[in-house]
Amino acid sequence: MKHLAFGVSATALMIGVAAIAADTRDEGRMPDLGGAAAWLNTRALHSKSLHGRVVLVNFWTYSCINSLRELPYLKAWAAKYRDAGLVVIGVHSPEFGFEKDAANVRNAVEDLRIAFPVAIDSDHFIWSAFRNAYWPANYFVDAKGRVRYHHFGEGDYAQSERVIQSLLKENRASGLDETLVRINADGPEAPPSQDVRSPETYTGYEHAQRFASTEQLAHDFRRSYKLPLELPPNAWALSGTWNAGLEL
Repeated sequence: MKHLAFGVSATALMIGVAAIAADTRDEGRMPDLGGAAAWLNTRALHSKSLHGRVVLVNFWTYSCINSLRELPYLKAWAAKYRDAGLVVIGVHSPEFGFEKDAANVRNAVEDLRIAFPVAIDSDHFIWSAFRNAYWPANYFVDAKGRVRYHHFGEGDYAQSERVIQSLLKENRASGLDETLVRINADGPEAPPSQDVRSPETYTGYEHAQRFASTEQLAHDFRRSYKLPLELPPNAWALSGTWNAGLEL
């Protein structure tokens, strides 16, 4: 899970035991979805137009591994519960400057085969309306437009799906298949190993750590680099001529 605090992204590991039953007390009205630079897979959506539907709003960004590992569940829920009245909305709120480019977001949505609506929230208008601070973050909204539950970070998927089912039942959805989805993802969407954990890698000089080339990482100019004789665990290195920027 990533947390945005004072303009600086930090990585945190959330460890805990899911509650027996989720607390679905009213957390207030769903904020408006206005301010998106563009929408993908749909016309522009607004809170009022979603009245009568159960809504899951997911804040994500395409360079965040935590967001990518959650994605198979979002896809599965969107497909499984669509006819029962669920709308999954992805809000792409960038962490880095290159993620503000709408073309990059479109390419990511296409490459990741995301079919549900995605708001390109390049200026964080929707992010700010929700007072959000995490990637990924999920807000569960009932058919009356009230936020009833939230979850920050990946994991606790069974509890989140039970919340979806509960809100759909409140909206008189019938014939729900209450078995929980099972995901067998691979590649970047595969669940994290319980035995091997690695910190995030930033290749821009602003946050670069564990750089193992024999030369120091230069700032904003081309330089030749060589690989070390041995690469330590979780380290990274460059070979050849590179121009390291602030973010990548």
